[in-house]
Amino acid sequence: MIWKPHVTVAAVVEKDGRFLLVQERIDGQSVLNQPAGHLEDNESLLDAVVRETLEETAWQFAPEYITGIYRWREPVSRSTYLRVCFTGALLGHDPAATLDHGIEQALWLPREALDGPPRPLRSPLVLRCIDDYLAAARYPLHLLGDIG
Repeated sequence: MIWKPHVTVAAVVEKDGRFLLVQERIDGQSVLNQPAGHLEDNESLLDAVVRETLEETAWQFAPEYITGIYRWREPVSRSTYLRVCFTGALLGHDPAATLDHGIEQALWLPREALDGPPRPLRSPLVLRCIDDYLAAARYPLHLLGDIG
């Protein structure tokens, strides 16, 4: 059997010094994450981050840059995740939309609200993506080659 990582995407969006996050329930625990999720079959990375952001926050997202590509091994399950993180613009919001299963709410929080308890993070990728964004990490979308 060939080993394969879980390929995921995430969106870092800042507005007035606050970041768009989701509070989601994972294994019975409420945690914070970026709008993020798994790449689906026959889906581009750009399409995936647009879809996940809409499904989890009801915001339409237009990716403009890659902020980082990360590999993380979850210490309990030992699953490996390969995350491509994007930043971009929000185009519109549908406050009446139903959010994805497991998403408790979308919220806007400043970076300093994410340090330590009482707000557990889904993974260390959450802060790393925001901190790289704050360090002005911006890579062109044409780095992604979607062939066939």
